[in-house]
Amino acid sequence: QVQLVESGGGLVQAGGSLRLSCAASGRTFSTYVMGWFRQAPGKEREFVAAIRWSGSSTYYADSVKGRFTISRDKAKNTVDLQMNSLKPEDTAVYSCAAGHLVMAAVTTAYAYDDWGQGTQVTVSS
Repeated sequence: QVQLVESGGGLVQAGGSLRLSCAASGRTFSTYVMGWFRQAPGKEREFVAAIRWSGSSTYYADSVKGRFTISRDKAKNTVDLQMNSLKPEDTAVYSCAAGHLVMAAVTTAYAYDDWGQGTQVTVSS
């Protein structure tokens, strides 16, 4: 089991940037996939980005491609999500997740085993 704690959320104006961080503790494996999901009020949870813990593969939702970048720091045991050119529609609670899954399943929330508590991101227009 992996414990995950997110940080870095907040309020930002449209066009601005935020950097989210997910600190992982417990057992992690090079084959683990770390993902970011988001959920806006009244909407379903949505995949944002994922990275294999080894760093060899990344995957992004079309809605964030070119604006968001996922990365991991093995020394710090963190997975970060750099969010640039933020839009009001990016407003949501962002959660990180971890699991032992193939990259073909990264967009599927139930494929992940462990979740953080989430951090609020609000983008004002």
